Amino acid sequence: MTASPLLSVRHLTTEFRLDDGQVARALEDVSFDVLPSQTVGLVGESGCGKTTTVLSVMRLLPGNAQITGGTVLFRDTDLLTLGEPEMRRHRWKDIAIVFQGAMNALNPVMKIADQVREPILQHDLMDRFAADRRVDELLELVGIPRARRNQYPHQFSGGMRQRAMIAMALACSPDLLFADEPTTALDVMIQAQVFELFKRIQAELGLAIVLVTHDLGIVAEMCDVVVVMYGGMVAEVGPVDAVYNEPQHPYTQRLLAAFPDPSLAADLPAGGQDLATIPGTPPRLNALPPGCRFEPRCDRRMDRCREASPALVDVAVTGSGSTHRAACHLLGGRETGGPEAGGA
Repeated sequence: MTASPLLSVRHLTTEFRLDDGQVARALEDVSFDVLPSQTVGLVGESGCGKTTTVLSVMRLLPGNAQITGGTVLFRDTDLLTLGEPEMRRHRWKDIAIVFQGAMNALNPVMKIADQVREPILQHDLMDRFAADRRVDELLELVGIPRARRNQYPHQFSGGMRQRAMIAMALACSPDLLFADEPTTALDVMIQAQVFELFKRIQAELGLAIVLVTHDLGIVAEMCDVVVVMYGGMVAEVGPVDAVYNEPQHPYTQRLLAAFPDPSLAADLPAGGQDLATIPGTPPRLNALPPGCRFEPRCDRRMDRCREASPALVDVAVTGSGSTHRAACHLLGGRETGGPEAGGA
């Protein structure tokens, strides 16, 4: 029996009002599910809507942004209907986030222990003495020596700051953790350590993770489901194995073709491996094409692609019962009445 989604995003649409009065539609009709203890990857080029999706769900958008449609169900509660005081009760306690760039996310004038303790006290989960013990447990969990609990962020390396940010995100024992490009500006070895930490924490605590990344290799290693985004929309969504082995959307196919295959390294000629490229650039969100948003860059486009935006259609069902969907006129098929996500 398939578990009920912990988070169910349906038809999420978010717009930004620009300084010149124009409207940029950053997200349109975004739908996906996250099951308990599952890891979902959001991938795509810069500007495709990954971070905006996370900030929309968390209700942490800047003042010039507005969610204009959709629902975001966390268990049975639509987060988009909540007032800010109610939403604040869910942040950190039920849903937490590890922001991109821990140096900017951490308060430079607060000690690390104080920052990890703050959400615990804000949610009134325990008294200060119990919170101090909880801080020590969390620092140990993420690999920060207790002797460094009273140091400041500038005294930590980039990797240690990211570990502190993860400890703070876990402080209230959330069920869902968003990780937005959590290894930006870290070297390869530290990146590997951070992702190993995520895997260990998930195994120990059983929380669900939504990982925002550009790295298709990380998604293949870390995630159960992948959501491929382009131009603020979902291009393809499904189990990682199904999407990687049989990509259906031309954009997903080009992304994967542009990613080096380590299994071929031993057989490569001296010149190396030829990688595909995607000509052109993603669309400007205040000047979107009328049809498929990938049409201007697609080598398989048809007349219909310029006229209408394709809907997500059911293209394959794996043995696990998870659904693989893609939005492309080449696929034909039919729209289904079931859940519009790869994890359901």
